[in-house]
Amino acid sequence: MTTTVALSDRSTKTVTREDGSGTPGRDPQQLWLSHQQPQSQSEAQPRARRGRRPAFSREEITAAAVALADAEGLEAVTMRRVAAQVGAGVMSLYSYAPDKDTLLELMVDHVSGELPSSAALTGDWRTDLKTIAHLQRANMLRHPWLPTALATRRSLGPNTLAFLEHALTALRPTGLDGAAKLEVFAQLTAFVAGHVTHELTQAAAAGSPDRAAAEARYLATVAADGHHPELAEALSAPARPLTPEATFTRFLNRLIDGLGTD
Repeated sequence: MTTTVALSDRSTKTVTREDGSGTPGRDPQQLWLSHQQPQSQSEAQPRARRGRRPAFSREEITAAAVALADAEGLEAVTMRRVAAQVGAGVMSLYSYAPDKDTLLELMVDHVSGELPSSAALTGDWRTDLKTIAHLQRANMLRHPWLPTALATRRSLGPNTLAFLEHALTALRPTGLDGAAKLEVFAQLTAFVAGHVTHELTQAAAAGSPDRAAAEARYLATVAADGHHPELAEALSAPARPLTPEATFTRFLNRLIDGLGTD
C-alpha cells in the first residue's frame, strides 16, 4: 500500500508502508540540505491538527531506530516500532522519514557521526588508511547492522561526507586522481564491511565450544590422507594469533600495503 504525502509546498513523495511497497522517499538534496533549516510549519501540519506538537525530532527518531537495530537487528526496525519508542503516532513519522529506506539513510549517517573526521593525519597515507579502517571496523562492531545497511545505501549525509573528506585528505600524498581516490576508499570500506560480516558470522557460529575442535580434527584427518599436500603444508606452518583484531590487522596490511599509486 502506498500513500502520497506532502513534504513541502513544492513536492510530494510516495511513502512506502511496512509491506515494502512504494518508492524511496526524499531525494538526497531534500533529505540532507533542507534539514539544515528548521521544519516549516506546513511540514508540521499533519502533527499539529490534534493538540500540541509531539516533543520529538528527526534526530530522536533516528537515534531510536539505531538503538532498536543495535539491540534486535535491522528486521526489528519498523515505523511502528520506532514510533512506539519515541511515543509518537506512526503517521507522524512520515513527515521525517517517508519510508524505511529513508530512515536507513538517516541511521547510517547518524552512526557515521561517531567516526572522527578531524583527527590529525601522519602524512603516511598507508598508515592513515589503516587507522581509518580500524575506526570503521570498530564502528561496525558497535552497530552490527551497519555492513548490511552500507550495501543498500543511496546517498551520503553530512557525517558520512565529513569522514569521506578526511579519507580523501589522507590519500592526497598518493597523487592519485579524484576518481581513483574515491575507488580506494570504496574498496577499503567494502573490505571492512565484508570482514566484519564474516567476523560476526564466525563469532555466532562459535557458540558451541566443541565446534572449533571438531573442525580442527576434520582438517587434520583430511590433510593426512595424502591427497591434499598443499593443505597439509599450510596446516603445519607456525600458528599465527587468531584474535579478531590480529586477524583483521593482517588482512588489512596485505590489502593496503599492496595498493599502488599508478
